[in-house]
Amino acid sequence: MTTLQQQKEAVQLLLTKAYEHRGNDLPNSIILTEKALLQSRQLNFPDLIGKSLNVIALFQMIRGQYEVSLEMSREAIAIFKELGDEKGIADAKYNSAGVYYKTNDHHLGMIYLLDCLAIYRQLNDAHNESRTQKALGTIHEYLGDLKSAKTAYEGAITSARTAKNKDLESNAYNPLSGILLKEGEIAKAQEIINLSVHLKKETGDIRGLAFALYGLGKVHFVLKNYDEAQNDFLEALAIHQDVGDHLGMCMIHNKIAQMYQQLQQQDLAIEHLKKGVTISEKHNVFLMRYKCNYRLYEIYRADGNESKALFYLEQYLEVKDAAINSQTLKIIDNYETISKMKAIENEAFLQREKDQMVIEQERSEEASKMRQEFLSAMSHEIRTPLNAVTSIITLLKDRSSEEEKKLLTSLRFSSKNLLRIINDILDFSKLDSNKMSLEKHPVHFKVLLNNIRETYASLASEKGIELNIQISNTIGSYYKLDETKLFQILGNLISNAIKYTERGAVDIIINLVETFDHSDLIHFNVKDSGVGIPQNEKARLFESFYMPPSITTRRDGGTGLGLAIVKKLVALHDSTISIDSIEGEGSEFYFDLILEKSTAPLKRDTALYERLEGKTAILAEDNEINTIVMRELLKRWGVQMKRAKNGLEAIALAQGKVVDFILMDIHMPEMNGFDAALAIRSSDNPNKQTPIFALTADVTSANDQDYDAHFNGFLWKPIQVERLFNALVHANDKALS
Repeated sequence: MTTLQQQKEAVQLLLTKAYEHRGNDLPNSIILTEKALLQSRQLNFPDLIGKSLNVIALFQMIRGQYEVSLEMSREAIAIFKELGDEKGIADAKYNSAGVYYKTNDHHLGMIYLLDCLAIYRQLNDAHNESRTQKALGTIHEYLGDLKSAKTAYEGAITSARTAKNKDLESNAYNPLSGILLKEGEIAKAQEIINLSVHLKKETGDIRGLAFALYGLGKVHFVLKNYDEAQNDFLEALAIHQDVGDHLGMCMIHNKIAQMYQQLQQQDLAIEHLKKGVTISEKHNVFLMRYKCNYRLYEIYRADGNESKALFYLEQYLEVKDAAINSQTLKIIDNYETISKMKAIENEAFLQREKDQMVIEQERSEEASKMRQEFLSAMSHEIRTPLNAVTSIITLLKDRSSEEEKKLLTSLRFSSKNLLRIINDILDFSKLDSNKMSLEKHPVHFKVLLNNIRETYASLASEKGIELNIQISNTIGSYYKLDETKLFQILGNLISNAIKYTERGAVDIIINLVETFDHSDLIHFNVKDSGVGIPQNEKARLFESFYMPPSITTRRDGGTGLGLAIVKKLVALHDSTISIDSIEGEGSEFYFDLILEKSTAPLKRDTALYERLEGKTAILAEDNEINTIVMRELLKRWGVQMKRAKNGLEAIALAQGKVVDFILMDIHMPEMNGFDAALAIRSSDNPNKQTPIFALTADVTSANDQDYDAHFNGFLWKPIQVERLFNALVHANDKALS
């Protein structure tokens, strides 16, 4: 009784014998493989069923039975996918590729071959890598890319030598000699084709010998050794006919016809070409079909037979146009795959690298998500108490003496300086991800500039240096701009200038360059008499986290983000920043901005206060201090406030009487402000159309595109009182219009 293992070994032996004798007795090899397949199915050996299918597919592809070959390959791929057998999949795809490129689907054939090549290289399978490289060379040669074809053939030879397989080595010599002939290297072409013939005779590969003889015949043809060429071609043709290789038969009929055409033996040429056409049409050997048709056209045209010449020209054009259109469409549809071809060919472990890249990308996306969540939380936790500080300062100033107001102004500037450091970190993240935009509103330009100067005056005074500002008289009073971002740009430049200047002065120079109908081009310059920047450090000065080693000391401090943020903020204004510096003498940072002219912003006079008198607002805020501050602000404007501690309470209040405004914090317990606003907007309630403003310390909030459409605006904490007041007045005026 035979064991299971013995039965497997018997099937494997049939496959081995079939493969070894395919070159000299293909019909018998097919019989042996079909027997192996039958036994594998009876014994239910999936791996051997797949192997048998692959071998039959290869033999049927050689015979030109392309549909049968594809059917076998598809079944094999399904089996090997279930088994997780990468090599089995590659072998099946190799057979399919052979069918595709031999029936004019060169593009799909190339894709299958590239898949195979990646797998074979991962498995260090030099044998199959050689076969694949040779097939790729064939496609490249057909497409006219002789350089890539030559590289592929040479790669096939190298792999064959690694595998110590003389058959594979000689297989690659055949087409390589053809390319050398086209390049005019006849002696070299003859040398390697003779070697191929020798190797084929040595290994006993009869079918392979036919292709080698064909190649040798081409060399003799070029050398005008017509008798030798004819003998080689006819010997090769006989072999192809015996083994049923239709592609080989067509190739030789076409080449013999070319030789007879050159010898002016037109009848013999026509005879062979018509045989080639018949075979190619019957077995869909696309390439040889249109080549033979074209040669028939040439012969009949030369003989003056216009009728037949026109017939074969139309046949040629029909077939070629179909080929070109087919290939063009496929290349267009799969351009990206083709563009990666070289990379796939050159990388032995491409698939593994791709997998690694996917993993790294997932990690990167996860890290980015975690960073945004961290920034969101940090922004909220730090800015929320700062909001209370700055708002309380604003309230106290209105009820303080002049001396107390000076102290409160200093306190306000200190809190703003702390906020600026926080903004540097948070805004850098937004700028780095291209998620920041300009928020423009009318600003008293000269007042802003002088306030910036005053902010840093004490810092300069402490170091015993002057901080001067020169503003051209021709500059307008009001411009529409993003006050915060301009403050950041100039603030970073001024603080750096003061930091690195020990004596002398820092000058802020603002000039009008050119005026237009609705805007002005303004030049900004911050000049110091400090240590200067060495020439070799200028290029890196605006890089993130870069601190020039020549001027960095423990006393200097800093995050290394200031100038990187300045560069990005200036770019946000569609401009660039430049530097002139001499080491030991000082530096100048300068840039130009186009600012839109504007009129004075809304002033909070008695009439405006009256426009908010008697209005009602819902404030959704979980922080008690912020609630107290907001209640006092609204009370001063005559606005009554209803307080909700979370999103759920805000929704409940919205179900009651109509209010004029809803001020919604984003981060709250129970339900956040995003979801609360969405619920109010999407349900039937008296306040469905009421203006809702987001009050948030989270710099990432406005990027939530799923929710931001439900808000009438975002007011960032610390709240700027002017902006809050103007937002409410504007919303009220809009509701009345």
